[in-house]
Amino acid sequence: MTTTSAPLPEPSEFQKLLRSQRVWDVELPAFDPAAAPAAPLPLFHAWFAEAVAAGQPEPHTMGLATVAEDGGPDVRTVMLHDADDRGWHFASHATSAKGRQLAARPEAALHFYWPAQGRQIRIRGRVTTAPHSESLADLHARSTGALAAALVGRQSDVLSTRAELDEASTAAWDRAHADPDADAPTWTLYVLDPVEAEFFQGDARRRHVRLRYRRSEEPADATTPWITELLWP
Repeated sequence: MTTTSAPLPEPSEFQKLLRSQRVWDVELPAFDPAAAPAAPLPLFHAWFAEAVAAGQPEPHTMGLATVAEDGGPDVRTVMLHDADDRGWHFASHATSAKGRQLAARPEAALHFYWPAQGRQIRIRGRVTTAPHSESLADLHARSTGALAAALVGRQSDVLSTRAELDEASTAAWDRAHADPDADAPTWTLYVLDPVEAEFFQGDARRRHVRLRYRRSEEPADATTPWITELLWP
């Protein structure tokens, strides 16, 4: 007995549009994981500089994933403020949704995607808060607009009307211009200390290179506390 499969439906206009998009329509760089440094931070610094040189728009933006109040995942795009021996830095209001989530469960994941070179980086780890003085210093080193946005506050709260935001924003801009050292009490600098970092280099023939760093719980050598592994694409 033979069965006849139902004919597949014609693709929708959205599917046609979606499938017509090209991926990595550029010459991809080579990446030799055997030559990678022993820790993820130097490789991140090198890849970031190469992304900037390749003309990648906004390479300092990243996805930040946290655990929501109901236990499910939550994600948004934020800006990287620094990456040093302490970890990867970002900032927000402690009273925002992500601030409350990080207070309840201080761990997160970061994701960078740089299609100009077919590269992405995933980082997971524990999150701590910097002292308020350091948070303010970081904020004041940025633009007047960044300070004004921080002074508006109330991030993630329900907004009654657009006019209410316009009024609060105008007042915040006026204060930022008049007092460039103004305090923003809830503005917080967060630092993610990585326990795992994965570097992905795309390949035109889909033989992608995935190099993962895992922090060793009992490193044999304190100067190299990372285990490196290659992963299947």
